[in-house]
Amino acid sequence: MEENLKQQQSEIIKIAMFGPESTGKTTLAIQLAEYYKTDWVPEFAREYLQNKWDDKQQICDVNDMLPIAYGQTQLENKKVTQANKYLFCDTNLMVTKVFSELYYNYCDPVLEKAAKEHQYDLFFLTDIDVPWEKDDLRDKPEGRASVFSVFKQSLIDGKKPFITLSGDKEFRLQQAITIIDSLAKAKEMGFSSNEYVQIYDQEIAVENIQKQLDIFKNGIPKTELVNPATLFDGIQKFSTLEIENKAAFFDANNSKLKLMKFVPASGAASRMFSFLTTFLNEFDFLNESINAYINRKKDSELPVFIVGMDKLPFFDFVYEKLKEEFPDFDSIERDYKNYYFIKLLLAPDYFDYANKPKGVLPFHKYSSHIATAVEEQLYETAFYSSVNNQSHLHFTVSEEHQNQFEAIINDVKEGIEIQSGNAIEVDFSYQSRSTDTIAVGIDNEPFRGENGKLVFRPGGHGALIANLNKLDADVVFIKNIDNVIQSNIEEIALYKKALAGILIELQQQIFAYLDAIDANEFDHENSIELVFFIKGKLNIDLPDEFDSLPFENRIAKIKSVLNRPIRICGMVKNEGEPGGGPFWVRNENDKISLQIVEATQVDLTNEDQAKILSSATHFNPVDLVCGIKNYKNEVFDLDKYIDHNSGFVVYKEMNGKKIKGYELPGLWNGAMANWLTVFVQVPLITFNPVKNVNDLLKSTHQPK
Repeated sequence: MEENLKQQQSEIIKIAMFGPESTGKTTLAIQLAEYYKTDWVPEFAREYLQNKWDDKQQICDVNDMLPIAYGQTQLENKKVTQANKYLFCDTNLMVTKVFSELYYNYCDPVLEKAAKEHQYDLFFLTDIDVPWEKDDLRDKPEGRASVFSVFKQSLIDGKKPFITLSGDKEFRLQQAITIIDSLAKAKEMGFSSNEYVQIYDQEIAVENIQKQLDIFKNGIPKTELVNPATLFDGIQKFSTLEIENKAAFFDANNSKLKLMKFVPASGAASRMFSFLTTFLNEFDFLNESINAYINRKKDSELPVFIVGMDKLPFFDFVYEKLKEEFPDFDSIERDYKNYYFIKLLLAPDYFDYANKPKGVLPFHKYSSHIATAVEEQLYETAFYSSVNNQSHLHFTVSEEHQNQFEAIINDVKEGIEIQSGNAIEVDFSYQSRSTDTIAVGIDNEPFRGENGKLVFRPGGHGALIANLNKLDADVVFIKNIDNVIQSNIEEIALYKKALAGILIELQQQIFAYLDAIDANEFDHENSIELVFFIKGKLNIDLPDEFDSLPFENRIAKIKSVLNRPIRICGMVKNEGEPGGGPFWVRNENDKISLQIVEATQVDLTNEDQAKILSSATHFNPVDLVCGIKNYKNEVFDLDKYIDHNSGFVVYKEMNGKKIKGYELPGLWNGAMANWLTVFVQVPLITFNPVKNVNDLLKSTHQPK
């Protein structure tokens, strides 16, 4: 590079304004320099071209490009020695290069090389959504969009770190300040400018990245179990008559409420078919029988699948396709039949079931049709989550799968509406990219993939608290996509309504107390009723110093305890299913509360803790009814009630390397840790998950 175009190196953070003329570059550079009490680099070309016009009445031509580049570089190098931490450049050689190419269809190779090699910590690409202002040196407002696209593409082609700024002058300034502060923090953490832009595009706050890295390095405190929650010690049990009364109470009190069913459904079915995928990868087709494979691998799942495959709801689809592909299929050996059945079932160019979302797979075989989990969820929704002949169902899905859900819904919804007498509104949301978490290597340093970019992983189902936080509903039923049943819908509906009735009854009492507190209706004597309610009905112990507090402080504490979102959680008897369970838990402040705890949250090397975990009498089937509005009919900010110390560190492999990921506090675990919580025993028939394809062979998923 020519010496006159060499950029002076410095520790100063340099921010370059970049964009077509009249897009607010100069204004922003001046504003930022003033805010950060530093210097800015004006546009050399403006003075240069004005002098040329004043002296010779000549306008800019291609021969001016290099002198402008020399002058701009000299000016920037001078200013960088005067700057305080930051330097804001109104323009740069990349702008000169683009204008040269746009207006003269040519760029001097010397200028082009220098423009590409000049480095800035960040480019602000200024949008064209501000009015064009005429002056003596500007061209014309026409074609701004096409010019803007050329500017943007030049940054992309040059692999320059850039962020687009849009909006009015004040909005851009505030946006730019936020970005610059975050960029400085990211650089302190060791991230490059391009990595910062990746983080920004991911919509993840740099502070959250720092917290996640701290978690990897310092670990997550294990949950301290006190005791399992059991019947009449944390778990309520109601008689059949009481359940019927609670359900009737729900029916009688929901006419003015907004009801919604919330179904997490974004996961693919890969785990459901994992043992079949292993079989296809490891079976020695030419040299062993399937029975030999089963014995060699000690595979207990494959024989169950093979013996029962003709009872699976998708059997006929696959069988007919096999006969179409292999005309003599019925005459080949049984091992070959079974092998090709499994192969077509999972082959990407055939059924590809392991890569599809669970919700769209065939689950149940009826005499008239085959039903997917989506269809069963629709039917359930109309059965118990409806008011005034209206139902509302919300799925969280992966964006690329939404069309598959919509195709099924469009096919079956009208029939279900006619059958149930309810109109069903269905909508979708996606897990936000901002809830993804950074992956690290075993050394706890940020992991970069083969493309050199940071790796982010989905934050797990705990990320869905953000989706739940956006709903406008009084009562929300939460149920996993795969927890559906063939027939017996009446009993399922009875218990869902009963849980909702328990919620509404509890809400009415809590809301009445909170209204009375606001109306100053409690004094020293009758406030004891509130304490008994909190301890007896909500299983919450008030702090030791509560009784010594002034009356006003006690009332304020009671109000803060009561004014929270509420969850009523169905619990089934523990029959050895993997997953979380209900426990009494002690937190870091020595406070004991009811929580749903996963085994991964517990220190299993501690014999006492392991014993408590194994003695759990009940299991969490993810059968929740939630109240997410307060006594003033305002939606709670659910983020405020998360226990951020209850996430999970998971170990994975990527490109042959071991990595660690962080999963956010689970939706019904840490994400709801500070909600008001009531556990209620429900019958096992309400819990019918399909974690493994063989679960579809259980009686609850088979025709009656």
